[in-house]
Amino acid sequence: MFMSRRQHQIPTASVRVGTSDVQPVSVVRNLGVYINSDVTLRAHMTATVRACFAALRQIRSVRHCLPCDAVVTLVRALVISKVDYCNSVMAGASSKQLRRLQSVLNAAARLVCSASKYKSVTGLLRQLHWLKVPERIIFRLRV
Repeated sequence: MFMSRRQHQIPTASVRVGTSDVQPVSVVRNLGVYINSDVTLRAHMTATVRACFAALRQIRSVRHCLPCDAVVTLVRALVISKVDYCNSVMAGASSKQLRRLQSVLNAAARLVCSASKYKSVTGLLRQLHWLKVPERIIFRLRV
């Protein structure tokens, strides 16, 4: 990547801006999107995947007390919304990063449909009317 070749040019000491000293950092967050100093979305993907799996674990713990519609609503509100938030910035992300997000959707579909972790999710995603991650990104960009 272009930025990684020039990363050595980024100052490592503090920079004076007006009366304040600004320390360089490797990751910044703007509007909930994490951006690495090499302008990849590695930190954003990690934070999103971590938050989604944490939400899925919490939903799984109360799933037996809820009707199926409530589980679907919780998954959409607490997991799918995180996957979709600012996903237009993920256009052009590596397939490895997109696979990490896809694993979240796969786990969510299996949870909603009470499927085993070895069951293929293609039919489940179709049944739930959920697009795969690359298709979701393209859909959001076009909308």
